[in-house]
This record gives sequence, structure tokens and C-alpha cells, in this order.
Amino acid sequence: MLSQQEQLRYSRQTMLKGIGEQGQQALKNARVLIVGVGGLGNPVSLYLNAAGVGHIYLVDGDSIDISNLPRQILFNDADIAHNKADTSAEKLQQLNSSTNIEVLDEMLDTELADYYFPLVDLVLDCSDNINTRYLINQKCLEHKKPLVIGAATGFDGQHMFVNPNEADSACYQCLFPRDKKAPENNCQTLGILGPVLAIIGGMQALQAIKFLTGHVVATNQLNIFDGQSNSWQQFTLKKQSICSACS
Repeated sequence: MLSQQEQLRYSRQTMLKGIGEQGQQALKNARVLIVGVGGLGNPVSLYLNAAGVGHIYLVDGDSIDISNLPRQILFNDADIAHNKADTSAEKLQQLNSSTNIEVLDEMLDTELADYYFPLVDLVLDCSDNINTRYLINQKCLEHKKPLVIGAATGFDGQHMFVNPNEADSACYQCLFPRDKKAPENNCQTLGILGPVLAIIGGMQALQAIKFLTGHVVATNQLNIFDGQSNSWQQFTLKKQSICSACS
């Protein structure tokens, strides 16, 4: 049951027919894990924390660099050289002290995934390298955990939702087969504009909130944003019978 303070705090959300107090309670009870607290993880964690998600796990072993500051909006000059997950947790607790935030200040590996993925309702991939994406995808399939994937470089970004609990849901490897390894494109090689990350991170947070409050979130859709034309394209995917991960 929501307290009087929570009713006031989240009143603009609970007045929505698709949320209500029941949906807000679902957010309060939810546990999510965010892999990567950089350009995507910053807006994702901000919005989920502000929305009232009750328990958030932050996973990142990287330290803040001066080149991160134009796009990683939780950080400032004084945070340089500090761990991203630790620093994010401190800032998020200041914004919403009622959220329980657990920090894993190291890079995700098989052991961590096998321990923490079973504890959560949803995983958000905000990482920036292909090997981590394959690991997250595989472990979400193994542990039957829904996954919101986001990626962005340059002026462009994309997001998709994978739900291993739906028999026909395509996974990340259906889109980018591991034997044909997707190109290792990231901010360091192609550059990035901060607002593009905000848009994709915002969409990841929106998908997460919808899922956690009982809305249907479509699988088998790749949503691609073109920041130069301000346009979206949506592509329909199919689960691949030859996929080494999910089939």
C-alpha cells in the first residue's frame, strides 16, 4: 500500500489509467538490473529511480572520465576517476531516498549474471560492447528474464525488447548472430551526441515501466532512431530456428 507521501510524490503517474495505485505499487515492488551506468545507464537509472522502482541494481566497473561528462548527465567534474556505479547510486539516492540501490562496481561476468539475474524482474542492457551484450542476452535466456536492449552511436540509436517467456520472441543473437559478430561500434570509435542517448535511454525506461506495470510490450521489433532526420523506423524480427542462443 502506498503511503500518503508516496501518493503525493507519484500523483501524476497514478492518475494515469494505465498506471493507477496498483501500477505504482508494482513499480515499488519491482527489482531491475541495469548493466552499464554510462550514456544510456544514466537516463535509464534516473527515470526508473524517479518513477519509484523499488530496487535497482547498478552494474559497472568503469571509472568516470572527463570525456564522459558531455553525455553522462549524472556526473560532474568532481566525480572524475570515481566508479560510475558508486557515484550514480549516491546521486540517485539524493533524488529519491526511498529507492533501494545496490552497487556492483565491477564488469558483468558469468558468475555475477548467474547470481543476480534470478533476483530481478527485468534486465536493461545499457552496455557499450558486443561481448557484454551477448553475455546479457544468453543469461537472460537461461534465467527467463525479460530484457530491454538499447544502443546508440553518432546521431543514431536503437532499442528492442526480448522476452524469453514468450516462445516466439527473437533474441539479440537472432538479430546479430555470434558467428557473424556484429561490428564493434561504440562511442569511442564513432562518437555520440548526448541527446541521442537521452532519447534511447528514455525509451528503454518507458518500456521497462510499461512492462513492470502490466502493459503488453511488443517483442520482435527493432526500433531505430535517426537523429539527423528526427525519424523512427520499426523493423519486424523473427525468431531464428538456427539461432545458437534461443532455439
